[in-house]
Amino acid sequence: MFFIQFLFFVFCLASIIQLLYWLFLFSKLAFYKEKPISDDDDSPPVSIIICARNEAENLEKNLPRILNQNYRFYEVIVVDDNSTDNTFDILLNFTYKYPILCAVKAGKKPKNRKGKKHAMTVGIQTAKYDLVLLTDADCYPNSKNWLNEMQKCIRRPMEVGLGYGPYFPSDGFLNKFIRYETVYTAVQYLSFALAGLPYMGVGRNLIYYKNLFKQVNGFSKHEHIASGDDDLFIKEVANKNNTCIVLAPETFVYSEAKKDYKSYFFQKQRHLSTARHYTIYHQLLLGLLAFSHFLHYTTGFLLLILKFSTMFVVVFFIYVARILVMLFLYAFILRRLQETKLLFWIPLLDLSYILFYLIFAPTLTIGNSSKWKYK
Repeated sequence: MFFIQFLFFVFCLASIIQLLYWLFLFSKLAFYKEKPISDDDDSPPVSIIICARNEAENLEKNLPRILNQNYRFYEVIVVDDNSTDNTFDILLNFTYKYPILCAVKAGKKPKNRKGKKHAMTVGIQTAKYDLVLLTDADCYPNSKNWLNEMQKCIRRPMEVGLGYGPYFPSDGFLNKFIRYETVYTAVQYLSFALAGLPYMGVGRNLIYYKNLFKQVNGFSKHEHIASGDDDLFIKEVANKNNTCIVLAPETFVYSEAKKDYKSYFFQKQRHLSTARHYTIYHQLLLGLLAFSHFLHYTTGFLLLILKFSTMFVVVFFIYVARILVMLFLYAFILRRLQETKLLFWIPLLDLSYILFYLIFAPTLTIGNSSKWKYK
């Protein structure tokens, strides 16, 4: 009987923690209203930076969208990171038509610099302008106003703008789960930023002033880690006074989701390997969120299986209460993030996330992967 009471206590505590996160933190994103910012004559020139490794096909498809933005003064720098295909030839062909394009070769990578951080450093050093906007070669801006809308929030004291990068929808459960995981990750980093606790952004849609890069000596503190050019860098330079979020649909940058579970596993393994390098404060907050999520389901299922009459009713009621609160807030969030078709799937996807924790627990604790991209 003591074991049952202990399970019930853990379940209730985990469920309360979950509700607190949703009601007091994630609700900030659900009901967030961006302040209207009008176009002005002081819009600064911007350097768009893309790192590309064997991205010839993606560049041919996506680069024209970036080179034809509705903005007066900007340049596009594409850094070829030692590609073995015809990436650089494709870039040279584009330069004949678009004078704003600058094609650069990254050169030999220092032994201690992992991933695309060397190429990114070359791109930032090449940039003519103080404001840099980052994206990836496999990304597709949602509109020709992407650049214009992203730069609007960057007015002093704001120096960092966190954008959103969704995936194109397609058939199959994997695609739904990837899109859900992307939404849930965005719910976390955007809500934390709104609460004055920014800890990450996504490198496919991120804008900041170049002087921040110089202030922290670039990626020097984590150049030995494959990932982290977005989250570990943002952890260093972002704070409650200089960071804003950008949620206009025109600013969304779409990319193709992985088609098979193996590719997705390697992609997430690389991304999550940086989590253990977050500040202790952020690790505790994110860890508490994940652990309470896991315990909410696992202890609750055990109690439901045991079928203790009084506890069964209470456990079922708490489950329903959490789901309803979550669905209510997700209705606003998914509408804002243009993912309303996922709402029906939220209960199943939220439950499936338990497997995500189990599969990637080793990566979250010890880190892994020194590769930039898996193919």
